Amino acid sequence: MKFYVGSGLKNKEQVREVGGKLKNIGWNQTFDWTHNEQANNLADLMHIGTQEKEAIKDADYVIILLPGGKGSHIELGMAIALQKQIFLYSPHGEAMDMETTSTFYHLPEVNICTGSVDELISVIQENS
Repeated sequence: MKFYVGSGLKNKEQVREVGGKLKNIGWNQTFDWTHNEQANNLADLMHIGTQEKEAIKDADYVIILLPGGKGSHIELGMAIALQKQIFLYSPHGEAMDMETTSTFYHLPEVNICTGSVDELISVIQENS
C-alpha cells in the first residue's frame, strides 16, 4: 500500500512517527516532506508543491494529522478531489468540535480517528 502523510510543520515529528510505523508493516511512503529544507523563494515552493501533489496522486491512502496548516488542508482537498481513502487524525477531538471543525472533515470518504498514534495505525490497517 502506498501512503502520504500531510500535516503542519509543527507536527513534523508525528508525521515521521506515523510514516515509520506504516513503513514497518510494509507500506510505501510516496513522499516524506519532513526532510525538506525551508523554502527560500517561490521556485522552491513550486518544486515542493509539485512533489507533494504528485505524491498525493500516487498514494492509495492519504493521512492528515491535525492540527494542520493551510498546506495540509489543501492536501486534504486534493485527496478528496482525487477520491483517495482518507484518514484524518484528530488526537484531541478538534474535528468533532463545532468551533474548530470543517464541513470537509465530515464527508463520507473521510475517516476521523482519535486517540493515540497506535490507535490511528490500527484503524488504517483495519480499513485497508
